[in-house]
Formats: sequence, C-alpha cells, structure tokens
Amino acid sequence: MIRNDRFLRALRRETVDRTPVWLMRQAGRYLPEYRALRARAGSFLAMVRDPELACEITLQPLRRFPLDAAILFSDILVIPEALGLGLDFVEGEGPRLSRPLSSRAEIEALPALDPAALDYVAAAARAVRAALGDELPLIGFAGSPLTLACYMVEGGASADFARVRALAHADPEGFAALLAKLADAVAACLRLQAEAGADALMVFDTWGGLFPPALYRRHALPSLAAVAAALRRECPARPLILFGRGTGPWLEALAATGFDALGLDWTVELAAARARVGERVALQGNLDPALLLAPPAAIEAAVAELLAAYGGAPGHVFNLGHGVMPEADPERVSFLVETVARLSAPLHARAAARAQA
Repeated sequence: MIRNDRFLRALRRETVDRTPVWLMRQAGRYLPEYRALRARAGSFLAMVRDPELACEITLQPLRRFPLDAAILFSDILVIPEALGLGLDFVEGEGPRLSRPLSSRAEIEALPALDPAALDYVAAAARAVRAALGDELPLIGFAGSPLTLACYMVEGGASADFARVRALAHADPEGFAALLAKLADAVAACLRLQAEAGADALMVFDTWGGLFPPALYRRHALPSLAAVAAALRRECPARPLILFGRGTGPWLEALAATGFDALGLDWTVELAAARARVGERVALQGNLDPALLLAPPAAIEAAVAELLAAYGGAPGHVFNLGHGVMPEADPERVSFLVETVARLSAPLHARAAARAQA
C-alpha cells in the first residue's frame, strides 16, 4: 500500500486533501546533480541503459521537491532500439535511428518485441521501487504507436515528420500494420514496467498533433485504444494516462480510448477540457513550462488560475503542459510545487464541505 496515494486517488477521480503534483521531465538537465552525473556517465544512453544510474536520476528530484509521484528515467526510443533499428543520440541533434523503415517489406519484417531486450528498463524500475518503498507511486511510460512510428520512419527528430505523413497517405494499410505492431510493443513495454513495480502507466503521444484529422482518426485513435485494451486485460489495477501534444481537438475521442486520465498541453484551457470530457476521465496538467522562467508572482498567479479552473473537484493532477525546460531554475520548481500544495488544500476543503452539505 502506497502511503502518499494522492496521485493514484486523483487518477481514479477520488477525493484528495490537495491536488497532487509531479512534473514531466522532473529528472533532467535543469538539475545540477543530473548534469554532473551525465558528465561522469559520458552519454545519455549510458544512463538509460544502466539501472543503477537510471534509479539515481529518478530519485534526484524527489530529494529536492515534495512531489507526489516518481517517473522512471528512461526514453521512449528504447522500443525502436529493441526492435533492431539501432539508436544513438547525437550531441546537438538528438536521437538517430541507424536503420529507419522505408518500405512495406521492412514494416512486415519487424519482429515482435522481445521483453528480454528491455531487461535494463525492468531492472531500473525494480531498483526505484525498492528505493521508494511504500512512500510514493512510480510511473512507467512509453511512446504512443504513432509517435514511435514518426521516429522509426523519419530516422530521428523532425520539424514536421513529413516523410511519415506521406507514408500514411501513400500506404495506409502498411502504416496501419506498423501501428498495430507498435501497439503490441508499447503494451508489452508497459506491462514489463508494471511487473517491475510501476503503479501507473503513461503513454506519450508527442507528435500526434502534427497529423491531419483523417490520418489521426484512422491510425492514432485505434492504436491508442489497442494499447489501453491490452493493458486493461494484463494490468487492470494500474491507472493509465495518455498525454498528447497538440491533440486538444481530439479530447472527446481520446477520452473514449480507454485511458483513465488525459494529460493536456498548455494550449488547452483546463476548464473547457473538463467541460468537454465530463466525468469520463481525470485530467493532468497543464501549466505553460515557460512560466518556470518567470518570477514567482507570475507562477503563483498562473497556478491559482489553473486550480480555480478545476475548482477542487476530484480528478485533477497538477503538471506542466510539457516537460521542464533545461533553462528552468530549480528554485522556481520548488516554489511551484509548494504553491500547488498551499493553494489547492483550501479548494479541496471547500469542495468537500459542499459535498457534505
């Protein structure tokens, strides 16, 4: 039993004493201790592949801030690497896959994910779970099938992933087959993390917002529903979170895919999102990450506005609308976390009083 279960309770839309808070990329380059460890490790991938280092990085922000959840330090591209596409991170450029997909034949030749290829991810999750004990929940994560396909076809990062979109237009059956294979791989990767101790599972649909409605409807939504259905069968006790960047137009459809919570980017109004999805899912987010570069007064005002928009009702997890920026000051992060706790507690008390009246 997890002692601090605010985060898990909020995902289940149960009452809490204050709004739980954790931050995407809460372990990362804005922390000096992370930068020092990366300098010693030599590369980003060296840290991802070393369970001891991944555990240490996961725990770093928890030593600084009273967060309500840990998220495993890893990367969404461990799945393409495990499928044989080769992975490296080029300084100043980002991830590169050495064997990107370029044909239907290559898609059809993709193997099923061998969980043994991700033993180091499971080992890291077990190490974090042991270190956390029963104090805090641990979040496991993976990229969405569509986002993984973007990297696997493009071979790396892109401003618009035009090559991927072109493939989806030109060969919809082949693209659907790729996403079906990736849905199985994503579910397998998340199941592995659940078995290793993750208490909640999150899918990042980072690039879904780049796709036109017809492609998103045909390809992204079914593959997300397939991931959720598999995890419902295999990990029924784990709450499921889906974060989409640029997918605000799809909130109603995303709420119907089977996830327990939707993570919102900063371009979506929280109150409007709540009105659109109603009681179907919890909501996570969605402070503009740039506010962590602003003065404390601006942070406090924005936090107050977001909390008021949700009103202390069940089902809100406070987070950013994307990850912590490398330029963020850890003192601003500390102030943010403290402010969420300070301002949200009275809102939840008043909501509880109204419910009992």
